[in-house]
Amino acid sequence: MHQPGNTRVIIFDMDGVLYDSMKYHADTWVAAFKKYGFDFPRIEAYTNEGSTGDFTIKKAIRELAGRDATPQEIEGIYAEKTHLMNSLKPAPMIPGMQSLIRTLRSRGLQIMVVTGSRQPALLDRLKHDYGVEKHQMITGWDVKRGKPDPEPYEMALKKGGFHPDEAIVIENAPLGIQSAVAAGIYTLAINTGPLSEDILSEAGAAKVFSTTEELRHFLERITK
Repeated sequence: MHQPGNTRVIIFDMDGVLYDSMKYHADTWVAAFKKYGFDFPRIEAYTNEGSTGDFTIKKAIRELAGRDATPQEIEGIYAEKTHLMNSLKPAPMIPGMQSLIRTLRSRGLQIMVVTGSRQPALLDRLKHDYGVEKHQMITGWDVKRGKPDPEPYEMALKKGGFHPDEAIVIENAPLGIQSAVAAGIYTLAINTGPLSEDILSEAGAAKVFSTTEELRHFLERITK
């Protein structure tokens, strides 16, 4: 996929891109599943990142127990995870992201956020930390089909009035990358977790960066 020539909007994922929250998600997923008798592999929190909670629970129980999750398990596991997340200290921002977003806005670019999260503790911080209003975000509350389906990013484009060629997505996880690419959007990855760069490239990322500073230099060059 070619670099967009007339970029108007940069669309960010939230967990692992704007906030260093993925280790919290991994820990709470493991604990929530354990309460219901399932040994959830911690790495799965990273490979499933960006999808809805329902998707993660259904996929895990299908793989771990060889059956469909019950409605009670879906509701109970997600409620337990939410409770555990809310009991933790706030996740720190990814270093350099606040400054990067200020720079992008100063260049006249719009900022949006697309996340599979339904965690109020993080969603409520987006306005304070990054100046992102509710009309500039798509969350797990808004979608019927989460990442890797293109629906979340297609909804963001429609909500903002943008064409795919006018957008760039910043992601950190395979499912999110697949979702954005399927929506026809040029997608970059910042690797803030334990997954290999090859996994992110194979998911469809045009480029993979190790630091916010590397990402900043690239975005400043292509959005002049």
